[in-house]
Order: sequence, then structure tokens, then C-alpha cells
Amino acid sequence: MHGTSTRILLSCAAIGVGGGLIAGGSGYLAAAFAAFGPLLYGLTVGSHFLPSVVAFALLRRPGTALLTGLIAGVVGMAFAPQWWFRYVATGLLVGVLLELPFFLTRYRRWDAWMFYLSGVVSGAIIGAVVFFAQGAEHYAWWAWIISLACWVASPPFFIWIGRIIARALERAGVARESVGQRQP
Repeated sequence: MHGTSTRILLSCAAIGVGGGLIAGGSGYLAAAFAAFGPLLYGLTVGSHFLPSVVAFALLRRPGTALLTGLIAGVVGMAFAPQWWFRYVATGLLVGVLLELPFFLTRYRRWDAWMFYLSGVVSGAIIGAVVFFAQGAEHYAWWAWIISLACWVASPPFFIWIGRIIARALERAGVARESVGQRQP
């Protein structure tokens, strides 16, 4: 993020704080799902994508998804300090996974499908790891399908919401100078 303006950093911070508030509540919902409906636990993972997607789609700068995810994780951690590592690690992981396809294209393409592809692949990877950690061998085949479907569907849904928010913020002029669109 060499040469990053204060405006970009403050935008990431503001979006990260808002996303951290959502992540804080989502953490308790995830704990309830893990205890009472572990197959549906994956529905909450998408909320961790929301702040990173909003910042990345709005600002279109390398590192903004990672920075915003980290800030959201730190803010979310304030609501549940016992899960500090989970919030921070998830924020960083989501930022990295979201930026990966854009990094591979050297941040020259900003196609919508790249966001969604990143979400589906990330959800599948995270979902498989968590499902095995929960003891996948104790579940029937249909439970695997339900669980993985939740993990794979949640990130694209929240990416869709995040892109809508980013477009609304852009129309409102929030990122005008942040992305080089100066007004006369």
C-alpha cells in the first residue's frame, strides 16, 4: 500500500469499524449455530466478507480488503475477547482470499465475477476445513452437502450485498477522489 493516501486509510478504517460491529454480532450467532445447528454454522461466514468487499469494490486499491478485514477483526474482537484470534485471523484470511484473484491479474481487472469466484472458493476451502475440524466422519453424506452448501453460498451472498453498498457509496460520491475521479 505504498503511496496510500490518508483518505484511503480512513475509508478502510470507517468501513472496517462498521464491519467489525457486524462481525461482533455474527460471532455470537455463529456460536449458537455451532452449538445447536452445526450444519448451518457456515451461514455466518459471509458476514466477515462484507467490510472487505465494500472497501475493495469502492476503493479499488491493492491491500484495502486486507486492511479493512484486519480492522473489522480487531473491532469484532472487542465484543468477544475470548475469540480474539478467530476474529483477527478470519479478517486477515478473508482479505487475502478476496484479493488473490485481483493480485493474480496485477489489479488490472475489477470484474464482478472475480469477487464471486473468490467468495465461492473461499467458502469451500474454509467450509471443508471447519467441517473436518467439527468431526466430519460423524455426519451422514446429506449433512456434508447441507453444511458445505451453507459455507459456499454465504460468502457470495454477502459479496453481493457488499457490492451494492459500494455502488451506493460511490454514487453518493464517497470515493470520488479516492479512486482518482476528481470533479471539475
